[in-house]
Amino acid sequence: MIVIIIGIAFLYLQIIKYYKCIISKPKLIMLCSLGIELIEYTRFIGGKTMNEGLVAAVRAIIGFFSLLIFTRMLGKEQITQLTFFDYVLGITIGSIAANLTTDLSSRAWPHWIGLLVWALLGYLMEYITMKWRYAAKYVEGEPAIIIMNGKIMENTLRKMKYRASDVMELLRNKDVFDINEVDFAIVEPNGQLSVLKKAEYQPLTAKDMGISKSSSGISTELIYDGMLIEENLRQLNKDRNWIMNQLKKQGISNISEVFLATLNPAGSLYIDKYEDHIKKVLDIGDYKGPY
Repeated sequence: MIVIIIGIAFLYLQIIKYYKCIISKPKLIMLCSLGIELIEYTRFIGGKTMNEGLVAAVRAIIGFFSLLIFTRMLGKEQITQLTFFDYVLGITIGSIAANLTTDLSSRAWPHWIGLLVWALLGYLMEYITMKWRYAAKYVEGEPAIIIMNGKIMENTLRKMKYRASDVMELLRNKDVFDINEVDFAIVEPNGQLSVLKKAEYQPLTAKDMGISKSSSGISTELIYDGMLIEENLRQLNKDRNWIMNQLKKQGISNISEVFLATLNPAGSLYIDKYEDHIKKVLDIGDYKGPY
């Protein structure tokens, strides 16, 4: 039984390796279906019904790796970027995968087919909305201006079923506590609010003050969790001797003492040790509460 489980897991790992080509390679889909069929045959071993827990374990492996493949296929949007349609699609696919694992009264094959069809339809809608803006308008929705030139668009709020209190809450989430500061406010398709403040309330920038600033660039990890990343050192034209000299200047004799070290193109080096020697860590949540 253990060999069968390991075999199914290995099979799906090979599929994941080629997940980008799943749709264009029918043989990989056939391998997926063979994995499902293995579940049905492992129900009976030596003429006796296999323990339901083991069947559920095999189904869980199939569902887990199927979800992994399909979610990689559908992209890497963050939770805050999901539209309502994407959210419902994710819940539905997850629900089907859960039924695939626990519904032992029916064969696994129909559940997996349903999972595959939902994932393919999601992928198809993603492709259509990328290529056809008119379709995206109805599938994903469009941004809606709810404040324009400092004035609230009441008709737009009614269409979106928003209350004035909802708008105020969204503005506070953007650190805006006085609506007089707002020039434009737009509700994005994912429900997030974008705010453009009036010119007099916007912070000064270096350009406004006529100051020239050079870019500091993006920090690169040199040491992560006590391990030296030599490839990143080479990209920055540094070597092991250089980083050791920098560590010694801060009283560090071994790389394993460092939790994180980063360097940006401007030459700013950040080093954090495992032992920070902070006598008392500030606790901002130490309210004891009513007894």
